[in-house]
Amino acid sequence: MTTLTVTTANVNGLRAATGKGYVEWLAATEADVVCLQEVRAEPDQLADHVRAPEGWHTLWAPSSAKGRAGVAVLSRTEPEARRIGFGSTEFDATGRYAEIDLPGVTVASLYLPSGEAGTPRQEEKERFQAEFLDHLKVLRKRAADDGREVVVCGDWNIAHHEADLKNWKTNQKSSGFLPEERAWLTRVLDEAGYVDVVRRLHPEVAGPYSWWSYRGRAFDNDAGWRIDYLMSSPGLAERCVEAHVERASTHAERWSDHAPVTAVFELG
Repeated sequence: MTTLTVTTANVNGLRAATGKGYVEWLAATEADVVCLQEVRAEPDQLADHVRAPEGWHTLWAPSSAKGRAGVAVLSRTEPEARRIGFGSTEFDATGRYAEIDLPGVTVASLYLPSGEAGTPRQEEKERFQAEFLDHLKVLRKRAADDGREVVVCGDWNIAHHEADLKNWKTNQKSSGFLPEERAWLTRVLDEAGYVDVVRRLHPEVAGPYSWWSYRGRAFDNDAGWRIDYLMSSPGLAERCVEAHVERASTHAERWSDHAPVTAVFELG
């Protein structure tokens, strides 16, 4: 049986994560593809073993705004094609999206803007969502026409349901859990036809959370948010046999405020 293991991880600054355990994690991972978000560095600012780790093919998409955003896709198999951005005049240079084609599967890394309710940052997030939903529809159709599956991995910066964050009652007016954001994520599933592979395998649980604030004792109390998703085409979702959050054993062992989220697909 051929399997494809995909991991998504918001690294919260790759240079910082490098000194906290990211390099060791990458060396130990069994993933075939790793999607990174919030890299916050140009490739030439990274150490050689981070920029071009042995055994990996890399696609870096830094932001034109120095020290912000940035995504990457690392794959053990050389991609058949690489693309940065999704045809957006406003967002293609902001380090928010990159995708690769592997045999039979397109894998993308997404870092959706975080927003802040009632501010221009939220308006930016809404503009991104509007353009990106259109892209998701085109991506699904293009993949289907080519006989391919697709999975969009990353930090979507939205908790979809009450089960996706611990303190949902006090966050109903917070960016990341606004009704209109949650409705947009529903459109990704219902209108664009994607499947949340973690929730499909874990339908009745709280979380599993993938982000915990560094403030207070959020991690120790598991007061987290589930905002890191792998959204796949239905055919690929049917082949997902395992999905889990790689939660650190202790606060001290974390190398990011997010934990990696991993899914395993049986391709036949």
